[in-house]
Amino acid sequence: MKIVLVVIGKTDKDYLREGVRLYCSRIGHYVPFRMVEIPDIKGMSSLGKEQVKEKEADLILKYARPSDEVVLLDERGKERDSVTWASGLQERFLRDSRDLVFVIGGPYGFSKRVYDRADALMSLSRMTFSHQMARLIFLEQLYRAFTIIKGEPYHHG
Repeated sequence: MKIVLVVIGKTDKDYLREGVRLYCSRIGHYVPFRMVEIPDIKGMSSLGKEQVKEKEADLILKYARPSDEVVLLDERGKERDSVTWASGLQERFLRDSRDLVFVIGGPYGFSKRVYDRADALMSLSRMTFSHQMARLIFLEQLYRAFTIIKGEPYHHG
């Protein structure tokens, strides 16, 4: 099993890029992992929100094979604390060998097609984060989950 994080747009702040690189590298010690950055839609300013979401959907869905479990990071998703999420990931690894694809959408969210394809929605917080911050927070929490699963000292909860 492997994990893929699909994101819309590039990480353009150096401090965020460094954090993303750090956690991607650390996660790779536990599971095959990659992050896919889908470029922003060209001419986005001349398109309506729904058109942008549909164009992004075409690109997002290329990374979601029928056999994959797709989890959207979405404000309406289920919130979990770090320990509960780690426990759920561990149980999932034991019962299911499908690849996991997490998706952080663009500024307008997801199209209906992407929601229809999703197996689950997950919320990082009731607070709103920029899409670039959300990827760093998600990656840190994914790394934290693996350290909890392995009983490593990173998590002090």
